[in-house]
Amino acid sequence: MSSAVVHPTAIIAEGARLGAGVRIGPYSMVGPRVVLGDNVELVSHAVVEGNTTIGEGTRIFPFASVGHQPQDLKFHGEDSRLEIGRNCTIRESVTINPGTEGGGMLTRIGDECLIMANAHVAHDAIIGNNVIMANYVGIAGHVHVGDNVIFGGTCVIHQFTRIGAHAFIGAQSMVDGDVIPYGMAVGNRATLTGLNLVGLKRRKFDREAIHRLRAAYRQIFASEGTLRERVEDAAELFRDDVLVQEVVRFISEAQDRPILLPRNGHESE
Repeated sequence: MSSAVVHPTAIIAEGARLGAGVRIGPYSMVGPRVVLGDNVELVSHAVVEGNTTIGEGTRIFPFASVGHQPQDLKFHGEDSRLEIGRNCTIRESVTINPGTEGGGMLTRIGDECLIMANAHVAHDAIIGNNVIMANYVGIAGHVHVGDNVIFGGTCVIHQFTRIGAHAFIGAQSMVDGDVIPYGMAVGNRATLTGLNLVGLKRRKFDREAIHRLRAAYRQIFASEGTLRERVEDAAELFRDDVLVQEVVRFISEAQDRPILLPRNGHESE
């Protein structure tokens, strides 16, 4: 703690571990089992509790509540954990809860995530890298989110739902089914509205790869046959395509929630 800078009004419990260059602002609180990596900053009035690890370079803004017990009636004080990755930004009044015995005992936030004001990440959620959650996003318990997903403001995600990598969730959406990788979902209740083509282009995906992904999307969500049959056909037709195989695998692994479908059963673009 020799190089940490702690404001005199902050309360650091005995046992907390602070990395080099940590900055603890006014009226912040750090619990006894918290580990703050190098150059973590609590701007002011932030509370970090529980069995929580914060990766280096992460900034937590005023009135955020990180690591307090889950909002789950099945939680009975088990020693669950919360892990937050490197260089995340957690804005004002965000709440993030640790895991539970019923969900693997772990909530995890990846690296380089931006969680805007008043958003909530519930127990046992697993969030990938480079995820952006706009204001008032609600991530329910046991949700899994892939890398590079963007959530528009005030959208909510049903418990046990999976959101595939590079997906985009439109503002004010209520998502109660799995969203395929590279997909875009909008609405209450949300439906699949196509592929996140803007995101794919911004991240410089190969044009031909995008064309193949679009062709596979049309086949998978066509009106003929069953979804399983169409997925099997796409798996065979695009067997050498990494992106399509990721979508196929995602659909094939569905368990707790249904796959989100287009409103009319095929591509809406």
